[in-house]
Amino acid sequence: MRHQSALSLLLIDVDSFKAFNDDFGHQAGDAALQSVAQALRCGRPSDFLARYGGEEFAVILPATTSEGACIVAERMRMAVATAAWPHRPITVSIGAASLGPGGTTSAKLVAAADQALYAAKANGRNRVARSAAMTAA
Repeated sequence: MRHQSALSLLLIDVDSFKAFNDDFGHQAGDAALQSVAQALRCGRPSDFLARYGGEEFAVILPATTSEGACIVAERMRMAVATAAWPHRPITVSIGAASLGPGGTTSAKLVAAADQALYAAKANGRNRVARSAAMTAA
């Protein structure tokens, strides 16, 4: 808001990760999460990738509209889906939310991205969903 530019947030969940841990163990799960993080680094240098908790990641996309966020998110989804995985294929579901210069609160941005993530998972996983509440940016 200080810079009067768009801002987008991606919330990323590794699909069916509990089953992965159950099948291959927590050490393999930890290694898989590290590899997922590496695959997600296909974004731009200005993007900020962090582990959000459990098998979730968050990516802050400065100066990025909702259309740009969906392009970055799809690139990340494909990078994970096409990577060589030692045990079985891994995919991610991604929720994208954006705000424009007028902005809203960070809590509302996170809630919108989380709602979009839930929609991506509910609609079959391994996909990107954009928040309907935040598409004005």
